[in-house]
Amino acid sequence: MTDARHNPYETDLDQNAANTVPLSPLSFLRRTAAVYPQRIAVIHGPVRRTWAETYERCVRLASALAKRGIGLGDTVAVMAPNTPESFEAHFGVPMTGAVLNALNIRLDAEALAFILEHGEAKVLLTDREFSGVISKAVHMLEPKRRPIVIDIDDPQAKGGELIGEQTYEQFLETGDPAYEWPMPADEWQAIALNYTSGTTGNPKGVVYHHRGAYLNAMGNVLTWAMPHHPVYLWTLPMFHCNGWCFPWTVTAMAGTNVCVRTITAKGIYDALADLGVTHMCGAPIIMGLIVNAPEDQKREIPRGVKMMTAGAAPPAAVIEKIERMGFDVTHVYGLTEVYGPVTICAWHEHWNDLPLEERAALKARQGVNYATLEGLMVADPNTLQPTRKDGVTMGEIFMRGNTVMKGYLKNPRATEEAFSGGWFHTGDLGVWHPDGYIELKDRSKDIIISGGENISTIEVESVLYKHPDIVEAAVVARPDEKWGETPCAFVTVKEGKQLTEAEVIAYCREHLAHFKCPRTVVFTALPKTSTGKIQKYVLRDQARALNGEKA
Repeated sequence: MTDARHNPYETDLDQNAANTVPLSPLSFLRRTAAVYPQRIAVIHGPVRRTWAETYERCVRLASALAKRGIGLGDTVAVMAPNTPESFEAHFGVPMTGAVLNALNIRLDAEALAFILEHGEAKVLLTDREFSGVISKAVHMLEPKRRPIVIDIDDPQAKGGELIGEQTYEQFLETGDPAYEWPMPADEWQAIALNYTSGTTGNPKGVVYHHRGAYLNAMGNVLTWAMPHHPVYLWTLPMFHCNGWCFPWTVTAMAGTNVCVRTITAKGIYDALADLGVTHMCGAPIIMGLIVNAPEDQKREIPRGVKMMTAGAAPPAAVIEKIERMGFDVTHVYGLTEVYGPVTICAWHEHWNDLPLEERAALKARQGVNYATLEGLMVADPNTLQPTRKDGVTMGEIFMRGNTVMKGYLKNPRATEEAFSGGWFHTGDLGVWHPDGYIELKDRSKDIIISGGENISTIEVESVLYKHPDIVEAAVVARPDEKWGETPCAFVTVKEGKQLTEAEVIAYCREHLAHFKCPRTVVFTALPKTSTGKIQKYVLRDQARALNGEKA
């Protein structure tokens, strides 16, 4: 072996500006706008914008932000549904060196106030429809901590009012279309901040870097074999892991973004029938919305539309129905901490010959790693020794690679724990099959995934425990054909007191975002271990039994 001190391949062959450039998805926009300036980039109702127009708007946004003092290390928050403005923010904000914080539009004011303060948002771009909850959240902050508020006045928005100092369009007018925006000096530089539902109090801020965003965007292309110029329907929220990095993916492939404010069956069918949609993503609830749509909302749609779904495995019956309609379904898995999906149930052609139930069982597995994720294993959470690939032995799912987050913002302890042993600890439990495919079996963090939204059981339980007539409470997931899972609360009422299911749900709706509230309430004594710990696995069995399923 050549002596390292005299390795000719390490002599006078250094990195320099000519052969090393930081990876960033911002480069996708510059290239696509230059190569395909007249192709349609965005469709939103009657609005059609080309890539040249979209590029100019992103540059104007970056310039306008820079003129207000926004730059490296600053946070810009966006509260908007899937609109062109939300898409533009994925480029315009990081073009200044700032970090994009896309807010979940379903959150309550208290959660939004925490995120705005913890993330130190300097500017908030907010859609008019959410003026009520945003105004309440902003006024929960100390005056000196309140961000500059810019109103997105979308003509398709329903209700709300303008609460900012100017509209988004007025703000863009202050920007210079010739602004010389900088590429990141370091690909490790933060590009986005996303808050994940935690199990212990406040959510954690997950920090993405430019390198990871670039690579996962490319991973989507490779995994889905995406062609040039896809027509992508935005049925997946852009505030979920930055839309699983698809704002950057679609841009890289010079595709068309079909934006939709509100996800409805009619809207999906119209987009598929009229706009030539080729690709779409979403939780299993979107699949259910399509197959269970009223007949008067259904239309003839082209076959071969690619649909990527994640989260709880879709029921076999839904897979059968949507495949018979001509959709090509791909099942992926990921977490906020890894930029969205990073594993795929990679399909084998001979599986097509299997009976539906067997195909559905295979398709329900979370599968193997993206080409852009270096490591994936199921292992003992304490020793990190890989489990047997027998489809039975349970372990924790671990990941490693360039599409793992930088860490949790202002939370070094949580970051250290998450990366202990040189692997990212997902907290999800699963098995390894003989063919190397992984399959989730449970979530050790007790997170409920309902309609693609993460719900912390501890957050719901903390509200229930505040009720004056409730002694004990525990929340678990109840399987649901439409939503995947819904919160099911088991409560013990104080002696001599009485409560109804409706009263408990109404109480929760006063203190939580509505999608987090229990859909089912069971009044009972809670099963416990000898040390007094609530046995949630027993409650999960009971919740399944409510549906007539076997425990």
